[in-house]
Amino acid sequence: MTRLPTLPPRATRPADRRSGARAGRPPVHTGGGLLREAMSAQDLRALREAQLNRALQHLDASGTTVRVGCYALVGPGGDPGVRLRETRALANRLGWAPGPRLVTYDSTGMTDPLIRPQLARLLAAIGREDIHGIVTVSRTDITDFPTAYLDVLAAVQARGGFLALARDETGL
Repeated sequence: MTRLPTLPPRATRPADRRSGARAGRPPVHTGGGLLREAMSAQDLRALREAQLNRALQHLDASGTTVRVGCYALVGPGGDPGVRLRETRALANRLGWAPGPRLVTYDSTGMTDPLIRPQLARLLAAIGREDIHGIVTVSRTDITDFPTAYLDVLAAVQARGGFLALARDETGL
């Protein structure tokens, strides 16, 4: 059996190295033997799916109804309707309950995902246990950059949540 990579517990950074832009955000994943630049799309997918499966097994074992936030990223002035409908369709098909008022989107375009207001709101909701995970259409709703995607997966895992995709990892 192949052992899937896992993220280490939340890493901490010395206060003097922490920039103001990162203040209040989870630390960047920096270790655990994973070479960030060397992680392929398949490795990232395996990591995301392992987190998803662990979270769902835990929720199923406890008899908890899965609650999710639905998220989409669009460019400035873009219409998120189609993408949000697709996330809700996946949640409904799997019997997951969208959390109250947690179907949302950012219209910032491809910016640092951890500073997007609505994605940050969903991460905070996972931390408060209002929801258990985030459903988005594909990895491109988070970021095109593997290291930034790994940071988001680390932030989701640090809060005990999961990320589920309605389409293939990089499908538009």
